[in-house]
Amino acid sequence: MRLLPALILGVPLMAQMTAPLQDRADRFLKLVNAGYQSLTYVAQQAGWNAASNVKPENDAAAEWAGKAYAAFNGNPALITEARELLQHRKELKEVTVRQLERVLLNAAEGPMTKPDLVAARVAAETAQTSTLNGFVWKLDGKPISANQIDGLLAKSDNLAERRKVWEVSKENGPALKEGLLKLRDLRNGCAQALGYPDYFTLQVAKYDLSTDEMMAFNRKFLAELKPLYLQLHTWVKYEMAKKYGQPVPKAIPAHWINNRWSQNWTGFVTAVDFDPYFKGWQPERIVKTAEAFYTGLGFDPLPASFWVKSDLYPVKPGETRKKNSHAFCNHLDLENDIRSLMSVEANSQWFETAHHELGHGYYFMSYTNPNVPPLLRDGANPSFHEGVGELVGLATRQIPYLKATGVLPADYKVDEMQVLLNDALETAIPFMFWACGTMPEWEAEFYAKGMPADQMNARWWKRVRELQGVEPPSPRGEQFCDAATKTHINDNPAYYYSYGWATVFKFQLHDHIARKILHQDPRATNYAGHKEVGAFLKTILAKGATEDWRKVLKDATGEDLSTRAMMDYFKPLMAWLEQQNKGRQIGWD
Repeated sequence: MRLLPALILGVPLMAQMTAPLQDRADRFLKLVNAGYQSLTYVAQQAGWNAASNVKPENDAAAEWAGKAYAAFNGNPALITEARELLQHRKELKEVTVRQLERVLLNAAEGPMTKPDLVAARVAAETAQTSTLNGFVWKLDGKPISANQIDGLLAKSDNLAERRKVWEVSKENGPALKEGLLKLRDLRNGCAQALGYPDYFTLQVAKYDLSTDEMMAFNRKFLAELKPLYLQLHTWVKYEMAKKYGQPVPKAIPAHWINNRWSQNWTGFVTAVDFDPYFKGWQPERIVKTAEAFYTGLGFDPLPASFWVKSDLYPVKPGETRKKNSHAFCNHLDLENDIRSLMSVEANSQWFETAHHELGHGYYFMSYTNPNVPPLLRDGANPSFHEGVGELVGLATRQIPYLKATGVLPADYKVDEMQVLLNDALETAIPFMFWACGTMPEWEAEFYAKGMPADQMNARWWKRVRELQGVEPPSPRGEQFCDAATKTHINDNPAYYYSYGWATVFKFQLHDHIARKILHQDPRATNYAGHKEVGAFLKTILAKGATEDWRKVLKDATGEDLSTRAMMDYFKPLMAWLEQQNKGRQIGWD
């Protein structure tokens, strides 16, 4: 391995020292990009197999592929050369600097200056993912899937049943706790080997921010949105207390809310239930409708291999195969092998999710071009990727689009305030207090401040109550680990604020598209068939991570990242809620 620097650079050391810096960097990055792309494909294929068919041999293959990927990205020769070149960043092109910075960010996930640490992390990640994917929930002694849990919470009016199902949804937490604690030490160790104080700091570095700067952004967003959140929270708890014949609580009991983590508040607006309109639809029609949304904007069809290699629908009855319950879309080879894993059923949730996941696919396709090297085939920052999917999710909820696609009849009568209320509850405001509140606050404390193992659940519920105004149906002791029941805590750690940022970002983009391109009401917009919208989106997507995200956003919309558009969107709702909540106790303290 000690001979690798000369092999990677492809020229003798003396020639390296005398070559112009840009030429030296170009040669170095040409080889790094080739190796990175190849090993990404190997690791992604193995990860795909492990997620789509959970069994020990696939987990083992994913572990070995992960080790090979980490061995390349974390090679000491790459770290040394990237660091040396970055000492002269002013003499290099911006796209070169950005690639070199990405080399070091990638290396920090598995620095081979500490090979035993990296091997232990890869093994621990594989074991945790296997536990997560393979866990079997049981209700009254019988296996129950994640979709079935969600379905019962969405439909049951029986509080005792709801509580039982909600408690079942937390059963995997204890099984994941020890693995999560082990991973904290290993993840922090990898980050520290590259000079980051902890793993959370490493992740926010992908935004070119410190942890304090990231948390300041999050807290600012929530401070601006809190008056609306308090009004929504009050309306919901009074409505639910009336529905269930219960006293009005201060904080909302978690099992009153359909979502297992209270992150989206669905089903409270009975006047806006579009599921019945999907009767007679096949799941395949939902995914094809999602693709047609993008091709109508002027994007190319998905690669033919997408339809062959993806895993889009639930496992058929009688099959023993188990797959991951979390929908995703991956760019396996950083070229044309794009696949999505979903479990699409004919309902409004999967209609939106399919559009969202294909949004990732079209982002992949857009930045797969000669101007974007493989190292930078990524979103401008992590929230941009999520933001594109979220933007299209917002577009799919617009009544004109639902009519255009045949989901709603042409004569459907819109109760605009109920639609706006439903959008706020299901996709925006409570979600912000989860994504930019509970999740990052807990994870920052977990990774950066050494949260004690015997206080993990108490600290979790403290955040949930303070930030979301939600509490468990009964006290949850440290025998539970309710944070670990959220997939991302285990397999996509210190990332969730990206979804909150994506929510802010989507309203900014949507506002710009509606007002400046389509000249339509942002609350009643139809993107379908408007190729000028596609052209606008391509100017953002095709850049990948080659430019600073602040510049990309400002160039596209004329604004810095801001909740301004989101607050404007829901301004009529705020006035309506204040009328509804007159005389009621606002808040939970």
